[in-house]
Amino acid sequence: MSGQTLAQKILSRAAGGAPAPIGAILNPRVDLAMMHDSGGPRRVDPMLRELGARIWDPDRVVVVSDHYVPAVDADSAHILQLTRGFVAERGIKHFYDMRGICHVVLPENGHLKPGMFAVGGDSHSPTGGAFGCIMIGVGATEMTGVLVTGQIWVKVPETIRISMQGTLPDGVVAKDILLHLCATLGMNNDYRVIEYAGPSVRAMPMEERMTLCNMAAELGAKTGLIADDETTWRYIENADPSWQAPAQAQSGDADAAYEREILIDVEYLEPQVAAPHSPANASAAADHGRVRIDQAYIGACTGAKINDLRMAARVLQGQKVASHVRLLIAPASTRTTLEAARDGTLATLIEAGAILLPSGCGACAGLGAGILASREVCIASTARNFKGRMGASDSLVYLGSPYTVAASAVRGFISDPRGLL
Repeated sequence: MSGQTLAQKILSRAAGGAPAPIGAILNPRVDLAMMHDSGGPRRVDPMLRELGARIWDPDRVVVVSDHYVPAVDADSAHILQLTRGFVAERGIKHFYDMRGICHVVLPENGHLKPGMFAVGGDSHSPTGGAFGCIMIGVGATEMTGVLVTGQIWVKVPETIRISMQGTLPDGVVAKDILLHLCATLGMNNDYRVIEYAGPSVRAMPMEERMTLCNMAAELGAKTGLIADDETTWRYIENADPSWQAPAQAQSGDADAAYEREILIDVEYLEPQVAAPHSPANASAAADHGRVRIDQAYIGACTGAKINDLRMAARVLQGQKVASHVRLLIAPASTRTTLEAARDGTLATLIEAGAILLPSGCGACAGLGAGILASREVCIASTARNFKGRMGASDSLVYLGSPYTVAASAVRGFISDPRGLL
């Protein structure tokens, strides 16, 4: 009998030590459930009321308002009012109102720990895998079941292990790796875990690891996962000083059976851009020619963490945004904004001509400020560029790293950023 993958071990622990062979159906206990204002209280509260049910453990529930913030119309204000009323009535203490995007706010406040099994009411919940967790996205009906019972059924998934070696070239980052994988591995890796490993991953800061796991959703996977190490532990200790790191890191067994193992030498990777209307339409930035842009957007859980803003600032130092381009920047959290203000990053961005937006999902989800008009062209640091996602159905959205988005804003057309570094 072969050993177990890391995903199998985490699921087995959550299921009370039950065996976790690939394909088995388990009923694991949930360590943490996260909801946001869009898919959370306004969807689950009517079902809870119909059932006459209480939340199994309010202390294990986190609610974040990030989609409709700040309210831009009466409907948005009503959704936020409902969200605030829900957490007050249900006794939920972990409520982050207008503090940033849930996938960034959650780890910033120390809620994710290695070995946890968590669920989130959003498709990018796999971001939590960067912290050695299994975190899966669920819909409102499944979330209601979790809120009532504290459990959910899971089929133990196969794992695709992607091992990375080599040093990333200057100007090439985790976003480029994931766009490359969308183009080469495809977006139909249904019900699989994508485990990222290797020395290149170990060299990455937590924010870059979060991008890798976040975009496991674009690969069509159940979740993304990275084994914890000292980098993970330092981040968590800073977020939650009461937490003590384990004596040793968790890992899969040496003889674990993977569905596939893929080796990538990142030294040969170039900056990537995905053309409309799919992340799988990715190739080297230089392949896309001089596509004139109207807007450049640095935002979302994928592309507006503190390291992302610093990438953009490095390109924009001493530069000016092209006169016909709107460069919009929506930091991923208010803590990100504060840190960027303290270290001068924010000043560099604004001096170059960037327009600062509130923290939240915003234009990435077609909400609030920054949505696109008919036939406008945008390059964004977001994870998705599906038709109509950021505004008009005939607008065109390209995807790139913060480096690439910033360079394109300066030049006025889609550009390889390396010439400006």
